[in-house]
Amino acid sequence: MRVLGLIPARAGSKGVPGKNLRLLAGKPLLHYTIESAAAARRLGRVVVSTESDAIAAVARAAGADVPFSRPEALAADDTPMLPVVAHALRTLAEQGDEYDAVCLLQPTCPLRRAEDIDGCIELLERSDADSVVTVLEVPARYHPHWTFLDNGDGSLRPATGAPLVPRRQELARAYHRDGSVYVTRCSVVLEEGSLYGRRTLGYRGAPERNVNIDDLEDWARAEQLLDPARLA
Repeated sequence: MRVLGLIPARAGSKGVPGKNLRLLAGKPLLHYTIESAAAARRLGRVVVSTESDAIAAVARAAGADVPFSRPEALAADDTPMLPVVAHALRTLAEQGDEYDAVCLLQPTCPLRRAEDIDGCIELLERSDADSVVTVLEVPARYHPHWTFLDNGDGSLRPATGAPLVPRRQELARAYHRDGSVYVTRCSVVLEEGSLYGRRTLGYRGAPERNVNIDDLEDWARAEQLLDPARLA
């Protein structure tokens, strides 16, 4: 299976301005994802998709390819990830470079490891799934069967639409995406218009090293997790 490692890195960011080039524990945030991708054994190529010349220069200096410029229309705050991935696959195909699957690696998860990337790819390859995503288990207190939605009048209804499960021991395991690795068959992206498809498998991550940077509080937590004194 030939797999593209795709790192989307646009210039704009509201939660942490300029975060992809901002220094985290002494180096640009973008570097962490490029380094883990470069260390992975199962990626055929690592490409950064960006509209920014500054980000492109930093990405190339760190060892990633930047073979095209992302259109400005695909670099807005509200741009979904699917068209960004589809644009990269189609542009590379026009250049004669095609893949069986794409591994989406967002720079906002700087603590992912190369073995997580390889593990997700290997899980997809030996299965009939359309995609594999890294996940973390949802604590029982936040389980969907113990969650309510507001009806708008102050009354509540079970979020799942099913009767509440009375005992923690009866709860089925529930997971949420941790954002660090998504691997999808290219046919699912290009023909079905989905990053997930009909059958998705979960690859369990490590909560003690998970952070997904959306705001300055997340940034501070990432700095703590990367503190040399903590890692010693």
